[in-house]
Amino acid sequence: MSGETGSEKRSGIGARLRSGRERMGLTLLQAAEKLHVDPKVVESLEAERFDALGAAVFVRGHLKHYAELIGEQGPQLLELYAGTTPPVQPDLTRIPKATPVSDPSRLAVPALIVLIGFAVVGIVWWVLQGMGAPVPPGSPAAARPVPIEPQLEAPLSEPPPVDTPAAGPAVTASATQPAQSAGANANGNAGARAASPPIASSDTPAQPAAASPMDLVLRFSADSWVEVYDASGRRLFYDIGSADSSRKLTGTPPLRVLLGNAAGVSLDVNGTSAPVPDSVMRNDDTAQFFINRSGRIVRARPGDGG
Repeated sequence: MSGETGSEKRSGIGARLRSGRERMGLTLLQAAEKLHVDPKVVESLEAERFDALGAAVFVRGHLKHYAELIGEQGPQLLELYAGTTPPVQPDLTRIPKATPVSDPSRLAVPALIVLIGFAVVGIVWWVLQGMGAPVPPGSPAAARPVPIEPQLEAPLSEPPPVDTPAAGPAVTASATQPAQSAGANANGNAGARAASPPIASSDTPAQPAAASPMDLVLRFSADSWVEVYDASGRRLFYDIGSADSSRKLTGTPPLRVLLGNAAGVSLDVNGTSAPVPDSVMRNDDTAQFFINRSGRIVRARPGDGG
């Protein structure tokens, strides 16, 4: 008896949808065009082939939109569907997985060990080089002269010859010329130092400040599949949120969000309500978007995963 009652309720869903469409004078193709879905979706709803529409959240979304189009009672249809259809778990194999990000911290410890090893070897070599044995006074090595490195000095310009008839003036000229030459060299070196431009130090460009963590609160008024990833690709949430529940997440922005039943989820970003705009909504009642560092919801581009 209970099976017959469930069958009658379930058959009533398709019949009510079909009669409502015919009452409005719409064909199956016209209804599909107004709903922005494939005609096979409308046909499956009226034939009650709900398994062909995927997860239960998608079926509820199609039923809600179809009921609003033809003027039917959406909550009643959803209640009939919930009472006669067992919950269908989503096919997790068809949901894109985040690409694992290699952790650079795993290589930090081996690299640090190698650097410490090179530093220890260098210190030991330097100590051994400086600990040479003292040379005895009578050994041939002690008698060997130590080479002296020549010191490079600026050449002094030779003064021009001065023809003087007397020895006195010549001596005076020869005595004053080295002083003049030294003064000229001093002035020339000072001029060269003054003319040389100062060496500009290379400033290291300032590193961009790291983004502050962002708090995201998901509030569920209906069951919805949700995926949330942070800027590093770390998965913050990957599950079905139950109706009348909430979940708080913390991650580095921008955050990538996928809602399976967007109408049943509301968002709070850093304590402020953030309504999901219509621009990120899809025809199947799903939504995919980014939450940037300023807390704004922006549309995901075609190549941004998901």
